[in-house]
Amino acid sequence: MARALVLADLAAREVAEADVVSMVEESVAQRRWWVEQWPEGASFLSGLVAQDVQDALLERYGRWPLCPVCGSGDPHALEVEPELGPDPHWVCHKAGVKVAAIGGLGGAAGGTRSS
Repeated sequence: MARALVLADLAAREVAEADVVSMVEESVAQRRWWVEQWPEGASFLSGLVAQDVQDALLERYGRWPLCPVCGSGDPHALEVEPELGPDPHWVCHKAGVKVAAIGGLGGAAGGTRSS
């Protein structure tokens, strides 16, 4: 499930190239061990994989995913919130909005204020 959600976000932002998909596969393989050690953390997996891929992309290509909410100022990346928890979302901390659930960037144009 985490793999499919993160791949959907990559495809929505048109960065699902073969080497990027390999980053997802690598993260899923590493996180599989983590879930085996802590089965209760399975619901956190999509957020962790999203963060892993985001970090790997930053090292190779730059910030991802860029915020679709803020139309001015320096381009900035969305962040995963909660960092470790169920129901992770892409959030713009600059505007204070939830942009989309992990896997939902394809339909994200605006956002909702985070509480």
